[in-house]
Amino acid sequence: MNFDEKVWQLMKKIPRGRITTYKIIAKKLNSKAYRAVGQACKRNENAPYIPCHRVVESSGKVGNYSASGGARRKIELLKKEGISVKNNRIENFEKVLYKF
Repeated sequence: MNFDEKVWQLMKKIPRGRITTYKIIAKKLNSKAYRAVGQACKRNENAPYIPCHRVVESSGKVGNYSASGGARRKIELLKKEGISVKNNRIENFEKVLYKF
C-alpha cells in the first residue's frame, strides 16, 4: 500500500461530525510529511466516500479542498455534519478533534 492509500484508509476512520489534522494523520503513519498528507487529500478521487473534507490545518483553519467548490464546499460539508465554522476556522476545535 502506498502513502496515499494509507492516508485514505485513515481518513475513512474519521467519524462524521469530527475533524482531524494533516499533522495527526502524518504522525499516525510515523511520518512528518504533513504536506504529503495534504497532497494525498488533493489526489483523493473518492470524496466524500473518503472524507478528506474532515482534514484541516493544526491551527483550526479549514484549509483548501480540491473537489468542486473548493474551501466553500468543504465548509458546507463540515456544517452539514454539525461542525461549526467561523471565519474559515473550526469552532470548538479541541471538542471535535479526532486523534485516532
